[in-house]
Amino acid sequence: MKTVEVKFPLSERASYEIRIKSGILEKIGEMLKPLFPKVKTFAIITDENVAAIYERRVADSLIKSGYEAISCAVPPGEKSKGMAQYFTLQRWLAKNQITRSDAIIALGGGVVGDLAGFTAATYLRGIPFVQAPTTVLSMVDSSVGGKTGIDIPEGKNLVGAFYQPSIVFCDPDTLLTLTPEVFADGCAEIVKHAMICGAAEGENNLLQMLLFPGGNAIHEQLPLIIEENIKIKRDIVQKDEFDKNERQLLNFGHTIGHAIERLSNFEISHGNAVAIGMSIITRAAVRKKFCPPECQTIIEKLLEAFNLPTQTNYEPQDIFNVALTDKKRMGDTITEVIPIKKGECILQKMPVNDLLDWIAL
Repeated sequence: MKTVEVKFPLSERASYEIRIKSGILEKIGEMLKPLFPKVKTFAIITDENVAAIYERRVADSLIKSGYEAISCAVPPGEKSKGMAQYFTLQRWLAKNQITRSDAIIALGGGVVGDLAGFTAATYLRGIPFVQAPTTVLSMVDSSVGGKTGIDIPEGKNLVGAFYQPSIVFCDPDTLLTLTPEVFADGCAEIVKHAMICGAAEGENNLLQMLLFPGGNAIHEQLPLIIEENIKIKRDIVQKDEFDKNERQLLNFGHTIGHAIERLSNFEISHGNAVAIGMSIITRAAVRKKFCPPECQTIIEKLLEAFNLPTQTNYEPQDIFNVALTDKKRMGDTITEVIPIKKGECILQKMPVNDLLDWIAL
């Protein structure tokens, strides 16, 4: 079993572990026992697709270890990450008399993790929760670092809280049940980490692993790639838990990506939208001479290798209008993540009106 420790020296939650091992979900009960010896009930929040495969396995493991287990499955997809499902979950917890001595397990992808995490952060002003991600995206990105939240009609993730999990369990076996489209969607975050990690050279670097695969590398090296991604995100969020400085590098491609998601009414998935966003910003960075053409070549090569898009049919003005409500905007300025060389990006604060020129390609 691989273990990555996340430490926040200034946080009430000093540290937690991310454990990576095939088959770990079926042993989740016994692994939780040392951490939660006094918990009576675990409330499993999942979605209907994940529940059909994994909910019973997790519940049985919990019951075998002496816990009570209840579960609630929301419809799959981004549309569940809203106020309606959030209030439904709050009432479900209350009706089942969940107390502060109980805990939540988020079993599923990024939508479930964000929704269950925000539910945990706000129910009874905060109860413990466990992340059990089951997609590439949630393993390498959304389950790490404590960002939780929901969408409202005016924007994505505009309501939320920083709330760290007590522990994260990553079971790579769950990725075997993903459709090719869902698997590829999460790979956009892998490409993002490779482009921002700041260490372009070196044989063990994520970017090198992706650029020089040999064979069916993404599947053959999946546990290692997951671990490398988690370490990259861990190293960033430990320095900036509340997203004031360096953590904003993780937003590469997200301002444009979130706008494209909303324009499509979330028919375009998060990973596909972020892939387009990273491509647009990189092409603009080349045009504006922030980075060499090599950056555009690399990112398009990687995205196309994962069958991810690099173009959109939405008009720049429409993308810009939606991006004006992005949570990264501060008054009349917005901070964008700009590539400057292979494997390295910077934060560039700009007048919000300048963003249109970066999109207009």
